[in-house]
Amino acid sequence: MDAIKKEPTMAENTHSKPPTGNLSKIGVILALIGLVIAFFYFDLKQYLSFEYLKSQRESLNAFYTERPALTSLVYLGVYISLAALSLPGAAIMTLAGGAIFGLLYGTVLVSFASSIGATLAFLVARFLLRESIQKKFAQKLQEINKGIDREGWIYLFTMRLIPAIPFFVINVVMGLTRMKIPTFFLVSQIGMLPGTIVYVNAGTQLGQLESAAGILSPSLILSFVLLGVFPIIVKKVVNFFKKGKGTTASSDI
Repeated sequence: MDAIKKEPTMAENTHSKPPTGNLSKIGVILALIGLVIAFFYFDLKQYLSFEYLKSQRESLNAFYTERPALTSLVYLGVYISLAALSLPGAAIMTLAGGAIFGLLYGTVLVSFASSIGATLAFLVARFLLRESIQKKFAQKLQEINKGIDREGWIYLFTMRLIPAIPFFVINVVMGLTRMKIPTFFLVSQIGMLPGTIVYVNAGTQLGQLESAAGILSPSLILSFVLLGVFPIIVKKVVNFFKKGKGTTASSDI
């Protein structure tokens, strides 16, 4: 008599096949690693230097004059890719936006490209890391999550206004929170706008600049810091007066 084949149980099937979510994460990780390796292997960073931008400005302007739509699309694609992969070059790309497209159109392109790229980086961090971190530190993150749900946009807005805080760090950190995607995109776009205008405007004066580092003077950085802290100060003052009114009302009863 032939031996009766035993059907695998549900538990055995579960152990024999890795979860689809894990396979998706592995695929995303491998794709990201491949893109980053390709960026450095082919030394693409050489095309994102201040010196290269200055030397190629006339050629880039000529190409834009001949093919404005294609130039805009390529620029958006490159900028979004760099921001999404957290690769270096965003500052140079912003200068290039001013040098090629001018202040108004350059600001529009850079604003959307940087916000879309930041949101993609935000989503990658959320997809790959948030679930495991939230589970591991669930109790410790309860208050932080409540704060983000309540007034996280203020903290994001503040960080976006301060150039000293790295662009990619904000994207990753916020991706680990429960902040909603539309909120992240909109606040990022508004918060990065002052810095975007400064850099794009500097790009329009590219011939007079000696280096990208010379754009942000200490006084300008201080102005951004004060501008970033201002919403928090307003929030604290409003809360103080609200508490004061609540105390007065309860004492009158």
